[in-house]
Amino acid sequence: MFVPVDIAYHRQSRELELTYENGENFRLPAEFLRVLSPSAEVQGHTPDQARLPVGKREVSIVAIEPVGLYAIKIVFSDGHDSGYYDWDYLRKLAVDKEALWENYLARLGELGASREPDDPRNKPFELPLKKTCHH
Repeated sequence: MFVPVDIAYHRQSRELELTYENGENFRLPAEFLRVLSPSAEVQGHTPDQARLPVGKREVSIVAIEPVGLYAIKIVFSDGHDSGYYDWDYLRKLAVDKEALWENYLARLGELGASREPDDPRNKPFELPLKKTCHH
């Protein structure tokens, strides 16, 4: 398992930088991390429940919290905060970044959706507002 020795968020470029003991260094855009969140909201509990996050071009990271010694929780500016990015998943995102991003862009294109936050084509893909329970 590769565990980063340093994790830094660059607000201006909106990139999470991972540095490893062997000298490797990766920068992952907030949008990339958000659309590939390991959360059930994005990945689903089964593959057929997976959802395609759309309109996330402007998303940023507002907080990074440790989860034990095995992961981080990333809180995004759109309110998403339910995915735990364990060290193995972060490493996979870093190493396979180009292929994963190309696949995401291809899926957007196939479905006619967009990275732009206010694009009306994204309406069918947006999650419904969470309902609150009033007793």
